[in-house]
Amino acid sequence: MILLILGLFFWTFAHVFKRLAPERRAEVTNELGESSKGLFAALIVGSIILMIVGYKAAGGPVWWGRSGALVGINNLLMLLAIYLFAASGAKTWITSKVRNPQLTAFKLWCIAHLLVNGDLASFVLFGGLLGWAIWQVIILNRVTERPEPKTDYPRDKEIKAAVATVVVFAVVAGVHGWLGYSPFGS
Repeated sequence: MILLILGLFFWTFAHVFKRLAPERRAEVTNELGESSKGLFAALIVGSIILMIVGYKAAGGPVWWGRSGALVGINNLLMLLAIYLFAASGAKTWITSKVRNPQLTAFKLWCIAHLLVNGDLASFVLFGGLLGWAIWQVIILNRVTERPEPKTDYPRDKEIKAAVATVVVFAVVAGVHGWLGYSPFGS
């Protein structure tokens, strides 16, 4: 569990450092130049590795397991989360309605995984990441202005986002199946 918690700590630190300590982040960037980006990227990759290893090794109580209904809700939330990521990149209509579509997608991903994983390690991992995403949205909303929404959203971008959603969902489901976690059924 220690590795999992360390991974969450480093993930959070790497993502909020520039917002909470902008002067210090500027100093680090000035001292290290472009290599500072590599340092923070390595910190994020390292945090993901720690979270994966810590999650796989963690034990603890299990309060509930998968059920057909929860898996169905999970899959719907995952489709919406993937769509929000795709829409963010394509700048579709929904991005004018949702201020932080990628972080909203990330929060949906966390909630979806909490629904089907009722064990302590999942609460620490997905609950911790959900807490980070909520905190990140609060920070971003305080330091950035709301952009003026566009009024023209070409249909081809909406179609591309929808197609990308289906393709990515299929790939994610396939990877989960390959790893031994059935994304469908209980």
